[in-house]
Amino acid sequence: MPDIIERTTVAPLSHVAYVQWGPVIAGAVTAAALATVLHAFAGAVGLAVSSTAPTWRDASIALWILSGVYLVLVALASYGLGGYIAGVLRERFAAITGPEDIELRDNVHGLLVWAIATLLTALLLLMAASATTHLAAPSGGTAGPSTSVASENTIAFDIDRLLRGDRRAETDATQTRAEVGRILLTSSSHSGVATEDRSYLVRLVGARTGLAPPEAERRVDAAIVSAKNNIARARKSTVILAFMAGAAALLGAVAAWFAAAAGGQHRDDAAPARRIVLGRGFVVRR
Repeated sequence: MPDIIERTTVAPLSHVAYVQWGPVIAGAVTAAALATVLHAFAGAVGLAVSSTAPTWRDASIALWILSGVYLVLVALASYGLGGYIAGVLRERFAAITGPEDIELRDNVHGLLVWAIATLLTALLLLMAASATTHLAAPSGGTAGPSTSVASENTIAFDIDRLLRGDRRAETDATQTRAEVGRILLTSSSHSGVATEDRSYLVRLVGARTGLAPPEAERRVDAAIVSAKNNIARARKSTVILAFMAGAAALLGAVAAWFAAAAGGQHRDDAAPARRIVLGRGFVVRR
């Protein structure tokens, strides 16, 4: 049966946008929503390891790696679903294009889903970090310049043990804890805690706790060693999780790229007919 040439309202290729933002945004929002749910689940079962949290200070390397693998699985699932949705929802252009061009268009839409979803995730992380900073501020007001949030999060328990004693000071200990935390953070440097800083800590601990100078020195030395070890473990966990997060982001881009092509293939398989543009407004229906 010969081909039938008919008039149609299909726009020429030059008048058609290469990118359809509707499917891209829908896929990105879906990917971000799924990732949020999966990360919340990880926090519930104990896989959301924070390298600066005191409760995770004694976590094993195996747990860090398991958390990193979970990040990769979340990226594959969320970005893959978002890319697939973008590929299915994208309208196939009625143009003289081969299968390679159609697949490339779907791939590009999947990559855009990955980019937008990644930006949404980064925005959520910034909002969470801002909320954490406000929660870490003293209850009497905003945190002053002397407050050391990093030291409080990483070596808070070491500061507690260093300043622990039966003698209670009546003044606010916020500035003292911040100053002690900043001194203990220098234990991870190449030269370690300076001699004058160590002597200052010994005098401070003796004045606040009532301990004799030899006992105060032993407590200060133990706190310095403990803080150095804890900071080193925090750095190791940060390196592992940062590497796994970067790998998860790259694998997520690959997942979105191929998932969008798979979605486009399912979309084309479900199409009732294929139309090819011959000229301005004329098509051949097969």
